[in-house]
Amino acid sequence: MNETYEETTQADMQGVLDRQRKAYLAEGVVSAATRVDRLERAIQAVKKHQKTFVEAMNEDFGHRSEHQSMFTDIASSIGPLRHAQQHLKHWVKKDKRKVTPGILALLGAKSWVEYQPLGVVGVISPWNFPVNLTFTPLAGILSAGNRCMIKPSEYTPATSAAMAIAFAEAFDEEEITVVTGGPQTGSDFSGLAFDHLLFTGATSVAKHVMRAASANLVPVTLELGGKSPVIISSKAEMDSTADALMAGKMLNAGQICLAPDYVFVPRERMGEFVDSTKRAVAKMFPTLLDNPDYTSVVNAKHFERISGYVDEAKERGVEVVEINPANEDFRQQSAHKIPPTLLIDPPEDSAVMQEEIFGPVMPIKPYDTIDETVDYVNAHDRPLGLYYFGSDKQETEQVLNHTTSGGVTVNDVIMHIAQENLPFGGVGPSGMGSYHGEDGFRTFSHAKAVFKQATFNPAEKLGLRPPYGEKLMGVLKSQMK
Repeated sequence: MNETYEETTQADMQGVLDRQRKAYLAEGVVSAATRVDRLERAIQAVKKHQKTFVEAMNEDFGHRSEHQSMFTDIASSIGPLRHAQQHLKHWVKKDKRKVTPGILALLGAKSWVEYQPLGVVGVISPWNFPVNLTFTPLAGILSAGNRCMIKPSEYTPATSAAMAIAFAEAFDEEEITVVTGGPQTGSDFSGLAFDHLLFTGATSVAKHVMRAASANLVPVTLELGGKSPVIISSKAEMDSTADALMAGKMLNAGQICLAPDYVFVPRERMGEFVDSTKRAVAKMFPTLLDNPDYTSVVNAKHFERISGYVDEAKERGVEVVEINPANEDFRQQSAHKIPPTLLIDPPEDSAVMQEEIFGPVMPIKPYDTIDETVDYVNAHDRPLGLYYFGSDKQETEQVLNHTTSGGVTVNDVIMHIAQENLPFGGVGPSGMGSYHGEDGFRTFSHAKAVFKQATFNPAEKLGLRPPYGEKLMGVLKSQMK
């Protein structure tokens, strides 16, 4: 990673924010046509620059699967933006509400909620899916009628630079602006008086972001991560389970906030599970080192961190299963690829069990009863995702009803994030707030309550104005039944 950054000054960022807010206020009502147009320009920016984005991500990662980038960052960015276009007219409609007490409605009073743009939304996007996690939030931000300032990650400088060019071509600075720079820029950006701030990244960094935002009482949506568990039922079909699990774990080399982090396997089926994972990997990736489909760890810093988990496990006598179908020598490579590696029942106090892995290393924990797995999950920070494999309805309900996580996928991993009709977000240390689809539109909107009194105002007749007396007491008694 290049440790030299050209920082953007706080004064320059404040200037952009001031201009965006002024333009937002001058615009007044943001028409549906304007919102659809902005969404369309975002879609066309992805389409026009898709090749540049893919090449930039490959450069930033050392090697990143072209097919994966097209799937996870190009097509998966366009889908949410199109979804917002198609449903915008429904989302922006006034939400009629019942009037209370009911007598007011009889006299002609009305209540409703209007969804109003917040103004200027700040977005701090991460390096692991740099295009997707920059463009996807725009589905909610733009459909809600907002302006936007974006601070992409300094870990993927080529991609950040490419997105800055793409946005500058498609949008006026007063609509969307990309701010590039390193840690100081990120820190200053977090302290700007946005109308809302979305941060996607590490929990440790989120604490600093939230602290900076609190100085201006800026509401935040935090999309974080943590250790997402997998629970494999004693009666699960193991080969199909391993296929789904390893496909998810090896996507982006495990550098996903929702990646399966550790796996509960029935004690009596541990050997079967290990064999099934080996078969699954060999089927998808007969080779790894020069395989264009297998992505590299993003940089040397993260390569050393992840390798350190394996080294510690070996030192402590943990069984380490390196899945390397072609027996390749990973010591000689131009990128930072790591083969998928299972750590069988590592000690609870080892680093791999305490930290989010964010790489292709996966601890495997044997269990005897499903209650053990539920108790373990509940004794730790609430995860962003939880995954259960099995067909036992009662056991499935037990896991769903007795654990808390940002979201759940049953009989697969990660896929709940791809559902535009489901909210995506964490809980506790794995995040705060949610977006995607209509939930994203509402997150980035102000729900303004409106009450319209009847032409005939009954307050005096009902005794709701001084001098108070028996009429008021009669109304209050009817409300307290």
